[in-house]
Amino acid sequence: MEAEILLVGGLSVVLAALVQGTLGLGLSLVAAPVVALLDPSLMPGGMLVPGGMLVLGMVMPALTLAHEWRHVAWRQAGWLTSARVVTTPVGVMVLGWLSARAIGAVVGVVVLAAVGLTAWRLEVRATTRNLVIAGAVAGVSGTAASIGGPPAAVVLQHEQGSRLRATLAAFFLIGSLVSLVALAVGGQLTVHQVAYGATWIPALAVGFGLAVPLQKRIRGPWLRRAVLLVAAVSSIVVVLRAVL
Repeated sequence: MEAEILLVGGLSVVLAALVQGTLGLGLSLVAAPVVALLDPSLMPGGMLVPGGMLVLGMVMPALTLAHEWRHVAWRQAGWLTSARVVTTPVGVMVLGWLSARAIGAVVGVVVLAAVGLTAWRLEVRATTRNLVIAGAVAGVSGTAASIGGPPAAVVLQHEQGSRLRATLAAFFLIGSLVSLVALAVGGQLTVHQVAYGATWIPALAVGFGLAVPLQKRIRGPWLRRAVLLVAAVSSIVVVLRAVL
């Protein structure tokens, strides 16, 4: 691994962990594009293969849960995670049939539409039906195109800060582990991806440490707007990758 890639990539991971540690999501949005530019071998066909990011996506929620585990809404996390586990194999199969660009574009447009409707008039609440739909979408898109957070974040947008972060963390931890195993079984996971992800774990810890003092400053309506903004930007980035 080249020192420049490790350093610049590490800095992007610090910033990404700062964002997710504060808002509950955003790791892939901030770090994935930088990592992909630094090492194009992680981005065949113009879309980041999620192996390395899934490694970080498994460690980051573990840090969050260690700090805020008492605030997990287990019913919500259970429905989200169960649906994701069921559809994760579909994500692996779809990755073999369609390009990650196409998958990301479809999911990006759907999430962006949901964010737009929510910001306008639609009231999206964490009902069982909505949780199952969000988890099912994340199972496919998180495994195939590394965009699993926005669907869940849209459904949980009205939760209080610590409850939002902790519930998303429980969902991300189990979901990332299942996706990694599924990719490995499906032959889509490489040692190269895992090595990069593991190398940046210290940077992840630094970013999370910086985020903890900010968690009490961003809450209420500001937190909801920030979560929706990150979900929207994530979707726009994925769609742009697909069409450019």
